[in-house]
Amino acid sequence: MSGFFGCVSRKDCVADVFYGTDYHSHLGTKRAGMAFFNGKEFSRSIHNLESAYFRNKFEPELSKFEGSNNGIGIISDMESQPITLVSHLGTFSVVVVGKIDNIKEISESFLKEKKHFAEMSSSVVNQTELVAMLINSGDNFKDGIQNVYNKVKGSCSFLILTETGVYACRDKYGRTPIILGKNDFGYVVASESSSFTNLGYHIVRDLGPGEALLVSKDGFAQIIAPGCKKQICSFLWVYYGYPSSYYEGINVEDARYRCGAAIASHDDVDIDFVAGIPDSGVGHAIGYSNARAIPYKRPFVKYTPTWPRSFMPQNQNMRDLVAKMKLLPNEAFTRGSRILFLDDSIVRGTQLKDNVVKLRECGVKEVHMRIACPPLVYPCIFLNFSSSRSTFDLFTRRVIRDLEGTSELTDEILKPYTDPDSPQYKKMLDIMAQHLQLDSLKFQRLDDIVRAIGLPKEQLCTHCWDNSSYL
Repeated sequence: MSGFFGCVSRKDCVADVFYGTDYHSHLGTKRAGMAFFNGKEFSRSIHNLESAYFRNKFEPELSKFEGSNNGIGIISDMESQPITLVSHLGTFSVVVVGKIDNIKEISESFLKEKKHFAEMSSSVVNQTELVAMLINSGDNFKDGIQNVYNKVKGSCSFLILTETGVYACRDKYGRTPIILGKNDFGYVVASESSSFTNLGYHIVRDLGPGEALLVSKDGFAQIIAPGCKKQICSFLWVYYGYPSSYYEGINVEDARYRCGAAIASHDDVDIDFVAGIPDSGVGHAIGYSNARAIPYKRPFVKYTPTWPRSFMPQNQNMRDLVAKMKLLPNEAFTRGSRILFLDDSIVRGTQLKDNVVKLRECGVKEVHMRIACPPLVYPCIFLNFSSSRSTFDLFTRRVIRDLEGTSELTDEILKPYTDPDSPQYKKMLDIMAQHLQLDSLKFQRLDDIVRAIGLPKEQLCTHCWDNSSYL
């Protein structure tokens, strides 16, 4: 995933862009960047985040951006950005959130026109530069934005910093959010509304799917009207959205409470207390605890002063080690206890198994696991969530391959494993629980998670769980 923040103000906006972008740090660990226009010239800075936090990298540079009223920032789990172009449209900078599936096809079309790419990401075309080139292919910014919507397959939300303001352009099908905010001095647009409150902004509204706005210090104008089809990523509420954020007017933490309560409504296991795997499992666990009136406790606490997020650095073995080191068990609660844990999802299963082993070593009597979403059967093809791991890495797929005795998992084979009432599904859960050394394991039902979020299923992307698409 990635996240961006843009600001246009009647006063210096550097601090707002700096802190607003920093509030998106939970969405990426690879690179970050900011770009500003100070009324005379554009400036930008990009840093690698794999060895340090956003604040530490960018704070020493803030003075060189002083006097800027327009700015954008990005926390990126992918390529270096922003990209700044000097073109027939004028000078502009671009940041992108999403995943372009047909990047090779679009790149080849530009190469046939004898155009070139200057920014390379791990020896491949930088998708932000590709988006900038698609914008530049238009006669004006509106045509360029429409060009992106027409050409890109996958997901692509982006901000364009210009001399007059910031264009905010939400993915054609709204898979990632953009929220518009306002204060007395101007406007902001961001992936996370949680970035607004401490900076003094309040939510105006969400952009619609495929909608584009030109935001200036004095207001905003609709450049492209929203489309009628929307499929926003369900994992925003389950996993990577920040607890205090709102998407489509629905609060993340509140939705997680409902998710936990829905799991509890199908459960009667005899336990001593409920716990959440930090951080995103906590909201689900509180919802479960409240629904069943069973105490909530913290047998795991996270140690973060010197241990960064579990998916940092990029090397998988190191990520696993960091995840293991940062969670500290509290034996006052573990020894002799029957504990039910909630977590957001199971991707590879490695971290969860390590945590269970650690609990057993600390004297836990029983470990029960409840997962806030259905099993991940299909890797994400729209965002950089589970797509960075190969299909073969998904824990669910590995178990299904072993049960079926084949690596060729067709849709016909996989379908029963997405049905919680099928015998294949029940057998899959039994094998998973054995492998993870759990006393019991249950996943959220798809219909329950849809109700917990509160949007119609046709407006939610649930591809990871059931391979469905309404588009």
